[in-house]
Amino acid sequence: MSDIQATQTSHKLLKSSAVVSSMTMLSRVLGLVRDNILFRYIGAGADADAFFLAFKIPNFLRRLFAEGAFAQAFVPVLSEYREAGSVAAVKELIDRVAGCLGASLLLVTVLMVVGAPVVTGVFALGYWNDPYKFGLTTDFIRFTAPYLFLISMTGFAGAILNSFGYFAVPAFTPVLLNVCLISAGVFVSPMVDPPALALAWGVLAAGIVQLTFQLPFLLKMELMPRPRMDWHHPGVKKILKLMVPALFGVSVSQINLTLDTILATLLPTGSVSWLYFSDRLSELPLGVFGIAIATVILPSLSRQHTSDSGKDFGLTLDWAVRMVCLLGVPAAAALCVLAQPILLTLFQYNRATVADITMSSYSLQAYSLGLVAFMLIKVLASGYFSRQDMKTPVRIGVIAMVVNMVCNAVFVFSLIGYGLGHVGLALATAASATLNAALLYRGLRRLGVYHVGPHFGRFALALVSATVAMIAVLVLLLDQWGGWVDWGWWQRSLHLAGLCFAGLFTYAATLWLCGLRPQHLKAPHRA
Repeated sequence: MSDIQATQTSHKLLKSSAVVSSMTMLSRVLGLVRDNILFRYIGAGADADAFFLAFKIPNFLRRLFAEGAFAQAFVPVLSEYREAGSVAAVKELIDRVAGCLGASLLLVTVLMVVGAPVVTGVFALGYWNDPYKFGLTTDFIRFTAPYLFLISMTGFAGAILNSFGYFAVPAFTPVLLNVCLISAGVFVSPMVDPPALALAWGVLAAGIVQLTFQLPFLLKMELMPRPRMDWHHPGVKKILKLMVPALFGVSVSQINLTLDTILATLLPTGSVSWLYFSDRLSELPLGVFGIAIATVILPSLSRQHTSDSGKDFGLTLDWAVRMVCLLGVPAAAALCVLAQPILLTLFQYNRATVADITMSSYSLQAYSLGLVAFMLIKVLASGYFSRQDMKTPVRIGVIAMVVNMVCNAVFVFSLIGYGLGHVGLALATAASATLNAALLYRGLRRLGVYHVGPHFGRFALALVSATVAMIAVLVLLLDQWGGWVDWGWWQRSLHLAGLCFAGLFTYAATLWLCGLRPQHLKAPHRA
């Protein structure tokens, strides 16, 4: 591939990533508004713990079916059918997959609704001896379970749109979830008891709205699915073969987070909520940067592998890794340093106490230590899935999960008699994610499909220098501004905005002084 072609390809990836990132940023900002309202209206007590657990279960399964294993298996196969050039074959594949996936999801959803007490018993071990929490969680699950079917079919529609280069619509869709939950929190929750019940209704409404929103775009592309049940279709069989191991491999981090939630039910009341809000903040840069970049490169990597373009494949991965490091490292550092000011500014109002904020800030700092690893997992795993290699991520995922469980035992329940509680759960997840990313990278190197590009050492030195400078400025300003708890919302917001601007300016300026220029982001073969 020539330098001009490489620049054009990387420019296209950068532009697509910017589109997805901007839409995701809008969604995440509204998500912060949503979480602010949740904290204001339901706090971090027993009702909040029950809702967050009930919402996390279908969300976890959704990430397996929609954003995780299914997308990673479906997109490469769809790319193969597109490369073959038969529009009829592509439409036939979409119809068969829609029928098989929809039927499977519908069955799982019905089982969850009917067996809600069993689901609660599995995911909320600590609620067995608390009839109120157990019953409330069970009731909430019956409302949130249908969200699994609705949002997974939305993810299926989004995977089709992404494969054909329409990234903006799927990236915008999560905004609608936040709009529904904000509306439920503000307008409905004051009229029901408990208030968290309104949020469960909002989740169900959001699933309907999100799926309905994407269908007209598929209709315009003449790709509206007409579900057909055909488990023997070659494409369906291939997707299933790829999807089964990927169910575990791509979602190890989500499985670890779910294990955290289960174990958190054994800890003091509020632990589930503390982890939820810290996890939500750590997911902001993960979604805006990590998932956005991984979403954009998967179709490109799949096509490059199909066309046997090994050099292009490596350049695409190299560009993605550098972008993750460039954006993820300062984001992780800023979250760690500014954990408490951010949480105070966003959530410490009405029913949310300073103690809740303090506990959430500790787990946010722990999560931030693994943020870059979370982002790299998304990108590096795409290198395997685009090659239809599902076994390697599974093997690595098993190792990471075992390490996570061991770390949970050490950090949460022992640590020489002094457990770290919910902070230990977050720290264990960060440690296992770091190991997962390292093993994925080593595997790609051994396969010979990805090697760090030239001058990466110079890039890393600039990155570290800029991050250290940013941290120094943030710490210095924090020492001078010490009234966060006593300030009102406007004072907190203005000071936090000032911190963010100062940190971003310092980071960008130091990168510039170290020689990094915008054109280096467009051509991954030139560092």
